[in-house]
Amino acid sequence: MHLVDDDAAIRRSVGFLLKTSGHRVETYASGDALLKQSNKLKDGCILLDIRMPGMDGLEVQEALQSKGVALPVIIMTGHGDVTLAVKAMKAGAVDFIEKPFEKATLLESLDEAYRRLSTKEVTDDRARDASLRLQVLTARERDVLDGLSHGLPNKTIAYDLGISSRTVEIHRANLMTKLGVRSLSEALRIAFAAQGN
Repeated sequence: MHLVDDDAAIRRSVGFLLKTSGHRVETYASGDALLKQSNKLKDGCILLDIRMPGMDGLEVQEALQSKGVALPVIIMTGHGDVTLAVKAMKAGAVDFIEKPFEKATLLESLDEAYRRLSTKEVTDDRARDASLRLQVLTARERDVLDGLSHGLPNKTIAYDLGISSRTVEIHRANLMTKLGVRSLSEALRIAFAAQGN
């Protein structure tokens, strides 16, 4: 497990949480520090803060990909940076979690990340399963989910669809209920999986 956050308190608390859950944890105070070790990274996941001085999480993720590091990435955000988190997921991040997060949320994301380490066949199955799950949505709910997967705020989605923000919120709540998810990141994970991302 590789934990990258410029906040020492976060590195301590999340590192402790991971260690008490049985993970071996390497911590890094910056993306640069992680990248300097990129050719020596042991298997595991990268838990990456999105907002850091110097390189932000997206730039670090891009640099890792260009170096051929294929470890799964989970993005942490403390600022509700949904647009940035969506970009990170489109670039291949497994999930994004908002700080402060519960232990169960983190462990659930890690489980998903470790599942991602498996083969393309599993990815194809995930895409097929996600497409089937999306079939329960109405056309309008699909439109709202599409807007969310492009990182658009509710107001922009409402404007684009010619409906009120409140109606977008209702569709968003309905689609999350139908998909059986509790968070936006879970809904986005299904949407991206259906697209083969």
